[in-house]
Amino acid sequence: DLLMGLLVPTSGRLMVDGNNLYDPMYPSRLASWRSTIAHVPQTIFLADTSIAENIAFGVPKEQIDRDRLVLAAKYAQISAFVESSSEGYDTFVGGRGMMLSGGQRQRIGIARALYKQANVLIFDEATSALDNKTEADLMEVIQNLNENLTLIMIAHRLSTVKNCSRIFEVKHGKCWEKDVKSLI
Repeated sequence: DLLMGLLVPTSGRLMVDGNNLYDPMYPSRLASWRSTIAHVPQTIFLADTSIAENIAFGVPKEQIDRDRLVLAAKYAQISAFVESSSEGYDTFVGGRGMMLSGGQRQRIGIARALYKQANVLIFDEATSALDNKTEADLMEVIQNLNENLTLIMIAHRLSTVKNCSRIFEVKHGKCWEKDVKSLI
């Protein structure tokens, strides 16, 4: 929540590219930062609408870019499931996605983040309901998306973060950087 600018730091500063996000001289800086982020939480909110509308969340149905939608679903490893459904991308998910498994809900949330085309993706236990193979396939795709993409992952499984360039461990209220090679 601090990284996304949803909580104001009680001490210190939140700096992005050397700039304080809460500098009163630049009030638009925080909103600009937030617009660059796509967040994928462990528990995905899904509206009682179609898969397409849940992936392109907040975009009016008639303005959904179908090519971008299909590509985001493919990258999120959910396209095969969607395309095998009787109504495809127009399949309704039910209230809170009750018609889907936990892994399917998470992959729709990941597709939503990819559809947004944000510069910063924050995955907060976003793959916890995925099997190891699906998670590995997904992470391979994400690693090859864009070299300018920043991915921040919060995870308990070391396999989830094994290809990250920097790893920080949080334990007992303290945070320190870990040697990536020592964790693998």
